[in-house]
Amino acid sequence: MSDKNQTTFCRTLINHQRYPIDDPKRLERRRTIEECRKALAGDGCAVLNGFISPYGLECLLTEVEERKPLAYFSKSKKTNIYFSSDDPALPPDHPRRIFLERTNGFVTSDHFDDNTAARRLCYWPPLSRFIADCLGKETLYIYDDPVSNMIVNVGKPGTCFNWHFDTNEFTITLLLKPAASGGHFEYVPNLRSAEDENYETVRRVLKGDRRRVVRLDLKPGDLRLFLGRFSLHRVTQNTGDTDRLLLVMSFAERPGMIGSQHRIQELYGRVTDAHIEAERDRVRNDGLMD
Repeated sequence: MSDKNQTTFCRTLINHQRYPIDDPKRLERRRTIEECRKALAGDGCAVLNGFISPYGLECLLTEVEERKPLAYFSKSKKTNIYFSSDDPALPPDHPRRIFLERTNGFVTSDHFDDNTAARRLCYWPPLSRFIADCLGKETLYIYDDPVSNMIVNVGKPGTCFNWHFDTNEFTITLLLKPAASGGHFEYVPNLRSAEDENYETVRRVLKGDRRRVVRLDLKPGDLRLFLGRFSLHRVTQNTGDTDRLLLVMSFAERPGMIGSQHRIQELYGRVTDAHIEAERDRVRNDGLMD
């Protein structure tokens, strides 16, 4: 597909009149970037309401519903927030030893070929340029992980995705279908930094302290930019009778970022040669636990 045709198609997927992301001269684009930067500087989260057009939502949701039966649901129902193994040398109430239920599933990126609307939008250069501008980054790269660079979080009734941090600094999500009830996105802003895991405050949150917890009310078609590397977050239990479906697009500031073998195996059920090779020379911007 030519660049012109690609641009024409991707414009139909988004609310282009409100979000002309491929036209740097438009005042609407500049204002959106300013608002995003302000929100991200505040608590690491920015939401663009109604970013996806009704047509785009129909296209994306159709693709995801077709692939939903391919979702992988982990056999292990409990993980710690770092997706690491237990460490008996640590105190019993250390965050690395607190294991929580996680029952959601994922449709991995390799189930979406180059002709899908989801992949065409995710790989459309103006989208990554716009996101980079919102984040104040010079350049962004598609997250290099061949399994998880673009995934769908499937929350069936009764499932949840408990507290965790992300491997990459930021994650871009599109809510395609909310739960009829429950399935709320919650986060604790800036709970750790690149220099400090802040285990004590993390432990308090895991034990039920909600004083810093923020809950978002997301609608279908909303785009969320989130600094999930530093903000603890979760999706609460889906208490309704329909699936919650969320498209996750991951970008990185450095090329070559790939998830750890343990994390990828736990979440998606398999690793590739790329994960094995990357484990020997892991690319990260910090020394934090994954």
